[in-house]
Amino acid sequence: MDKGIVLITGATAGIGEATAELLAENGFRLILTGRRSDRLEAMKTRLGKLTAVHTLCFDIRNREEVNEAIGSLPGEWKEINILLNNAGLAAGMDHFHECDIDDWERMIDTNLRGLLYISRKVAPGMIERGSGHIVNVGSIAGREMYERGNVYSATKHAVEALSRGMRIDMLEHGVKVSTVSPGLVETEFSVVRFRGDKERAKKPYLGMKPLSGRDVAEAILFMLTRPPHVSIQDLLIMPAAQATALTVHRE
Repeated sequence: MDKGIVLITGATAGIGEATAELLAENGFRLILTGRRSDRLEAMKTRLGKLTAVHTLCFDIRNREEVNEAIGSLPGEWKEINILLNNAGLAAGMDHFHECDIDDWERMIDTNLRGLLYISRKVAPGMIERGSGHIVNVGSIAGREMYERGNVYSATKHAVEALSRGMRIDMLEHGVKVSTVSPGLVETEFSVVRFRGDKERAKKPYLGMKPLSGRDVAEAILFMLTRPPHVSIQDLLIMPAAQATALTVHRE
């Protein structure tokens, strides 16, 4: 049974990739986006055995590229039922007064501007059809501040606020807006944050069992498959060993 078209940003790794795999297994058609064309094509080949897959390779931080990519969709792919705003990253982990401003701009452009650009392109079609679902991937960092988290946390707090505003503005048009906010998830996230230092990237997960991308994907699938009258607006998902952003029980 065709369950509609899902556009996933940042689909080539981590939560995005895991969600693409799970949704393919459950009958959704997929538009996969990202900047790494080789990974997109590999996913298309693999998941294309399960469902219809279309790929778009562009930089979500670039408004013109976003507009061009969405405008290029063939007719049979234009009616996007679900948008999963997953693309995001943390760059660096320094005290505010020592941060690299280029890291700030990278996080703001990806986590905030990218989400805005693509949501603005996709939402009008949902409004016109009177239905749709936008899921924004937040973070425990969008609910709490922690040392050296400054601008990353600020962008994720902004995602929380935007989600509430989008939910209010699109309520009368039948468009659901949800956030899923994970705690520690072992993906490429820490490798990116620590600029490829894989040893340092392992440290947040030592002595405990973090979430996997699949764990978060299963929560997203639950949100997407509720009846039309049910809206899971906000979901916080944490490892059992984590109570707050920095309170973690380690063996």
